[in-house]
Amino acid sequence: MPRPENRRAHPLLWVPSLYFAMGTPMIAVSVVAAIMYKNLGLTNPEIAAYTGAMYLPWVLKPLWAPLLELFRSKRFFVIAMELTMVVTFSCAAFALRLPAYLPLTIAFFWMSGFASATQDIAGDGVYLTSTTPKEQALYVGLQGAFWNLGRVLVSGALVSLTKVLFDWAAAGKPAPISGPNPAWFTAWMIVMMLVAAILAAAAVWHYYLLPPGAKAADTPSSVRAALATTADAWVSFFKKPRVWMMITAVFFYRFAEGFIEKIGPLFLMDKRTVGGLGLDNMALGNINGTFGTVAFVGGTLLGGLLAARYGLRRVFVLLAFALNVPHVTFFYLSQALPNDLVLITCVVLIEKLGYGLGTVGMMLYMMQELSPGRYRTAHYAFATGIMALNMMLTGMVSGRIQAWLGYQAFFGFVLLASLPPIIISFFAPFVAVSEAEA
Repeated sequence: MPRPENRRAHPLLWVPSLYFAMGTPMIAVSVVAAIMYKNLGLTNPEIAAYTGAMYLPWVLKPLWAPLLELFRSKRFFVIAMELTMVVTFSCAAFALRLPAYLPLTIAFFWMSGFASATQDIAGDGVYLTSTTPKEQALYVGLQGAFWNLGRVLVSGALVSLTKVLFDWAAAGKPAPISGPNPAWFTAWMIVMMLVAAILAAAAVWHYYLLPPGAKAADTPSSVRAALATTADAWVSFFKKPRVWMMITAVFFYRFAEGFIEKIGPLFLMDKRTVGGLGLDNMALGNINGTFGTVAFVGGTLLGGLLAARYGLRRVFVLLAFALNVPHVTFFYLSQALPNDLVLITCVVLIEKLGYGLGTVGMMLYMMQELSPGRYRTAHYAFATGIMALNMMLTGMVSGRIQAWLGYQAFFGFVLLASLPPIIISFFAPFVAVSEAEA
């Protein structure tokens, strides 16, 4: 059946699925891959270095963001990248059957990362150019909720599923004397194929319902003109009033989270003899998925409502507090090392609720303060690239810092790293808001 190109589908039919499909692959390569490599026997410094570096595509995506205006539509790139990731995740799944699985899976995850970053550019472009400012404020909570729902599905339900698949694959077979259990390779192969299936379903849905996204009136007509547009987009970005303070706010907003993102799940999984909590994949997945979904979605929806009701300027510092103060939960867990799974779950969910609340603040800040202007899509990509640079740098070194300090001192270090984002949020400029009110 041909797609009805001239009919605009209601945003509720594509905003949730678009951001769900954007969150799923990003978390698969940056967070879930870390859990997979932990099951396969890699050390924390190795895991953090390999998976932390996978944020590089999101750091570099501003370099090619303006070029997407030159070819086809934003919708085309969303669907094309989703289909590309169907292939790359499938290849990563089958690579787990090969002796050289480590370099091969890393290579396919890198390919998935560049495709996912390109999908993000095009997807944000569709959202920004196919919705009104009023709709953007209305749906930003939904946008964040479904991005996080993609996150918790992959890092929650699918991680729990690996434990079921492991038990099935390992049934009746002796455990190896050394090295990872082969059953983990089977379990993760199936899960990576499921990620590919999710993206295939998203591509089909978006083929019929995703709007094309508007092109700028002065869209370049050649590669040379597109390169000139890219340069002009960069120059105009850095000409924004108080841009360096805005960049500082964006870079440091998730500073502490960058350290805890990799090490938090590894701490929950690691043996108690080395300071971890000794949870299996099922328990970890339930915390991140079944219960984490409620905390994540509730936090993002509440954050969106607060921003819509009171305005981002009034609640920005509050949202920064909500993101960073709950990091004390992991410090408590590393000190107390409780055995009660219910208590552990409740404590971690406090951090997840705060993450959901805080994420809305940064999404809106980048959208409303750093994006407005002639190159709205490109400037939003620049802003998200700055945020990704923090996540990459902090993630890559987090494993070495944890190995040096141990879990208890590491989470104390995270608490200190939570102070700069809160302090800087007090000084974050709201230039676009001020101009709109003038």
